[in-house]
Amino acid sequence: MMSKRTFLMSGLAALGASAAALAGVRRTHAAAAGSPAQPGPFEITHSEEEWRKLLSPEQFYVLRQHGTERAGTSPLDKEHRTGTFACAGCDLPLFLSTTKYDSGTGWPSFWAPIEGAIGTSEDRSFFAVRTEVHCRRCGGHLGHVFDDGPPPTGLRYCMNGVALVFVPA
Repeated sequence: MMSKRTFLMSGLAALGASAAALAGVRRTHAAAAGSPAQPGPFEITHSEEEWRKLLSPEQFYVLRQHGTERAGTSPLDKEHRTGTFACAGCDLPLFLSTTKYDSGTGWPSFWAPIEGAIGTSEDRSFFAVRTEVHCRRCGGHLGHVFDDGPPPTGLRYCMNGVALVFVPA
Protein backbone atom coordinates (compact mmCIF):
# COMPACT_ATOMS: atom_id res chain seq x y z
CA MET A 1 0.00 0.00 0.00
CA MET A 2 1.26 3.48 -0.87
CA SER A 3 1.86 5.87 2.03
CA LYS A 4 0.41 9.36 1.97
CA ARG A 5 3.93 10.80 1.67
CA THR A 6 4.82 8.53 -1.29
CA PHE A 7 1.51 9.41 -2.95
CA LEU A 8 2.11 13.14 -2.50
CA MET A 9 5.72 12.95 -3.69
CA SER A 10 4.67 10.95 -6.78
CA GLY A 11 1.95 13.48 -7.53
CA LEU A 12 4.35 16.40 -7.17
CA ALA A 13 6.90 14.70 -9.41
CA ALA A 14 4.25 14.11 -12.08
CA LEU A 15 3.05 17.69 -11.79
CA GLY A 16 6.63 18.95 -12.09
CA ALA A 17 7.23 16.82 -15.18
CA SER A 18 4.02 18.11 -16.76
CA ALA A 19 4.95 21.71 -15.96
CA ALA A 20 8.43 21.21 -17.41
CA ALA A 21 6.99 19.70 -20.57
CA LEU A 22 4.53 22.57 -20.91
CA ALA A 23 7.27 25.11 -20.26
CA GLY A 24 9.29 23.44 -23.02
CA VAL A 25 6.37 23.81 -25.40
CA ARG A 26 5.91 27.43 -24.38
CA ARG A 27 9.63 28.09 -24.67
CA THR A 28 9.67 26.56 -28.14
CA HIS A 29 6.65 28.64 -29.13
CA ALA A 30 8.08 31.76 -27.51
CA ALA A 31 11.40 31.28 -29.25
CA ALA A 32 9.51 31.11 -32.50
CA ALA A 33 7.39 34.14 -31.64
CA GLY A 34 10.03 36.73 -32.51
CA SER A 35 10.57 35.06 -35.86
CA PRO A 36 8.02 33.00 -37.78
CA ALA A 37 7.68 29.39 -36.61
CA GLN A 38 6.94 28.31 -40.16
CA PRO A 39 9.49 27.77 -42.89
CA GLY A 40 10.60 30.98 -44.52
CA PRO A 41 11.79 33.11 -46.00
CA PHE A 42 8.76 35.32 -46.18
CA GLU A 43 8.33 38.19 -48.61
CA ILE A 44 7.61 40.63 -45.78
CA THR A 45 9.80 40.56 -42.69
CA HIS A 46 10.32 42.97 -39.83
CA SER A 47 12.19 42.95 -36.56
CA GLU A 48 10.15 42.36 -33.41
CA GLU A 49 10.43 46.08 -32.62
CA GLU A 50 9.13 47.02 -36.08
CA TRP A 51 6.20 44.58 -35.79
CA ARG A 52 5.32 46.10 -32.40
CA LYS A 53 5.18 49.56 -34.01
CA LEU A 54 3.10 48.36 -36.98
CA LEU A 55 0.54 46.30 -35.04
CA SER A 56 -1.75 46.90 -32.09
CA PRO A 57 -0.80 44.95 -28.94
CA GLU A 58 -3.62 42.46 -29.65
CA GLN A 59 -2.53 42.00 -33.26
CA PHE A 60 1.08 41.50 -32.20
CA TYR A 61 0.04 38.90 -29.62
CA VAL A 62 -1.91 36.88 -32.18
CA LEU A 63 0.09 37.38 -35.38
CA ARG A 64 3.62 37.30 -33.97
CA GLN A 65 3.28 35.36 -30.69
CA HIS A 66 0.75 32.74 -31.84
CA GLY A 67 -1.89 33.97 -29.41
CA THR A 68 -5.64 33.52 -29.57
CA GLU A 69 -8.27 36.19 -29.04
CA ARG A 70 -11.22 35.41 -26.78
CA ALA A 71 -14.15 33.82 -28.59
CA GLY A 72 -16.95 36.21 -29.47
CA THR A 73 -14.83 39.36 -29.25
CA SER A 74 -14.24 40.03 -32.95
CA PRO A 75 -16.76 42.10 -34.90
CA LEU A 76 -15.56 40.20 -38.00
CA ASP A 77 -17.37 37.10 -36.75
CA LYS A 78 -20.64 38.92 -37.57
CA GLU A 79 -19.37 40.58 -40.79
CA HIS A 80 -21.69 39.55 -43.63
CA ARG A 81 -20.99 42.11 -46.36
CA THR A 82 -19.41 41.19 -49.68
CA GLY A 83 -15.67 41.67 -49.66
CA THR A 84 -12.30 40.20 -48.78
CA PHE A 85 -10.64 39.35 -45.48
CA ALA A 86 -6.94 40.24 -45.60
CA CYS A 87 -3.94 39.76 -43.28
CA ALA A 88 -3.74 42.52 -40.66
CA GLY A 89 0.06 42.26 -40.83
CA CYS A 90 0.64 42.72 -44.56
CA ASP A 91 -2.76 43.25 -46.27
CA LEU A 92 -2.53 40.05 -48.35
CA PRO A 93 -6.06 38.95 -49.36
CA LEU A 94 -6.72 35.63 -47.58
CA PHE A 95 -10.44 34.75 -47.68
CA LEU A 96 -13.42 35.80 -49.80
CA SER A 97 -16.68 36.61 -48.03
CA THR A 98 -18.37 33.95 -50.19
CA THR A 99 -16.46 31.26 -48.25
CA LYS A 100 -17.36 32.64 -44.80
CA TYR A 101 -19.95 30.88 -42.65
CA ASP A 102 -21.21 30.94 -39.06
CA SER A 103 -19.51 28.03 -37.31
CA GLY A 104 -20.98 28.96 -33.93
CA THR A 105 -17.48 29.00 -32.40
CA GLY A 106 -17.22 32.76 -31.84
CA TRP A 107 -14.42 33.21 -34.39
CA PRO A 108 -14.66 34.14 -38.09
CA SER A 109 -14.75 30.85 -39.99
CA PHE A 110 -14.27 30.02 -43.66
CA TRP A 111 -14.47 26.81 -45.67
CA ALA A 112 -11.62 27.74 -48.04
CA PRO A 113 -8.84 30.33 -48.37
CA ILE A 114 -7.89 32.18 -51.53
CA GLU A 115 -5.59 29.88 -53.47
CA GLY A 116 -1.94 30.37 -52.51
CA ALA A 117 -2.70 32.84 -49.69
CA ILE A 118 -1.94 30.72 -46.65
CA GLY A 119 0.58 28.27 -45.34
CA THR A 120 0.16 25.64 -42.65
CA SER A 121 2.33 23.99 -40.04
CA GLU A 122 1.96 21.49 -37.24
CA ASP A 123 1.08 23.00 -33.85
CA ARG A 124 1.77 20.72 -30.87
CA SER A 125 0.91 23.19 -28.10
CA PHE A 126 -1.60 22.47 -25.35
CA PHE A 127 -1.11 18.68 -25.49
CA ALA A 128 -2.78 18.39 -28.90
CA VAL A 129 -1.75 18.28 -32.54
CA ARG A 130 -3.48 20.89 -34.68
CA THR A 131 -2.84 22.47 -38.06
CA GLU A 132 -1.83 26.10 -37.69
CA VAL A 133 -2.71 28.54 -40.48
CA HIS A 134 -0.37 31.42 -41.26
CA CYS A 135 -0.11 34.13 -43.88
CA ARG A 136 2.16 32.92 -46.65
CA ARG A 137 3.57 36.43 -47.23
CA CYS A 138 4.49 37.59 -43.68
CA GLY A 139 4.19 34.37 -41.67
CA GLY A 140 1.65 35.87 -39.26
CA HIS A 141 -0.35 33.38 -37.19
CA LEU A 142 -4.01 33.48 -38.25
CA GLY A 143 -5.63 30.54 -36.47
CA HIS A 144 -6.15 26.83 -37.14
CA VAL A 145 -7.90 24.60 -39.67
CA PHE A 146 -10.12 21.68 -38.64
CA ASP A 147 -11.88 18.94 -40.60
CA ASP A 148 -15.37 19.63 -39.22
CA GLY A 149 -16.47 22.30 -41.69
CA PRO A 150 -19.26 22.43 -44.26
CA PRO A 151 -19.24 21.26 -47.89
CA PRO A 152 -17.73 21.56 -50.34
CA THR A 153 -14.36 21.23 -48.53
CA GLY A 154 -15.40 19.88 -45.12
CA LEU A 155 -12.83 22.25 -43.61
CA ARG A 156 -13.22 24.97 -40.97
CA TYR A 157 -10.59 27.70 -41.11
CA CYS A 158 -11.11 29.14 -37.63
CA MET A 159 -9.39 32.54 -37.73
CA ASN A 160 -8.63 35.17 -35.14
CA GLY A 161 -10.54 38.28 -36.19
CA VAL A 162 -7.77 40.55 -34.87
CA ALA A 163 -5.41 38.91 -37.40
CA LEU A 164 -7.70 40.00 -40.25
CA VAL A 165 -8.96 43.21 -41.81
CA PHE A 166 -12.14 43.34 -43.86
CA VAL A 167 -12.09 45.12 -47.21
CA PRO A 168 -15.64 45.72 -48.54
CA ALA A 169 -16.21 45.07 -52.26
